[in-house]
Amino acid sequence: MRPTSIIRFERFYLGALALGLVGNVFNWNNAISMLETDPSTAAMGPGFLVFSIAFGLVISLLLWFLAARKAVGVAKWIITVFFGFGLISVPFSFNQLSGLAIATSMVTIALQAIAVYMLFRPDAKKWFAGEKTVDLEKTFE
Repeated sequence: MRPTSIIRFERFYLGALALGLVGNVFNWNNAISMLETDPSTAAMGPGFLVFSIAFGLVISLLLWFLAARKAVGVAKWIITVFFGFGLISVPFSFNQLSGLAIATSMVTIALQAIAVYMLFRPDAKKWFAGEKTVDLEKTFE
């Protein structure tokens, strides 16, 4: 049985992913115009942006699965490092976002922060160490 912190991690992490996709919709036109103004990416077109978002989503879902369902400790650290890199990039991205996209981004960052915090709670540490939180065999004896 998965511990409470892992269940909460899952909810906050997946909520942040969903909200991030909504933020991409709000910022779509701005992202396309930035893509078209850069000569190195202008020829790639909107398909590149769609591919980038889809690729990021697949990686995020893989990390969620490994951390929340398979208790792979490396996934916990990769999620944490990605979150840290995301925090570092926040000040640089605000001048490229619209008002609603900034608000969505801030809420997404808060959800991600809570999700990462949940990975380091004592019951989550036991989860990643392979310890059972509830021994169902003894419960039904």
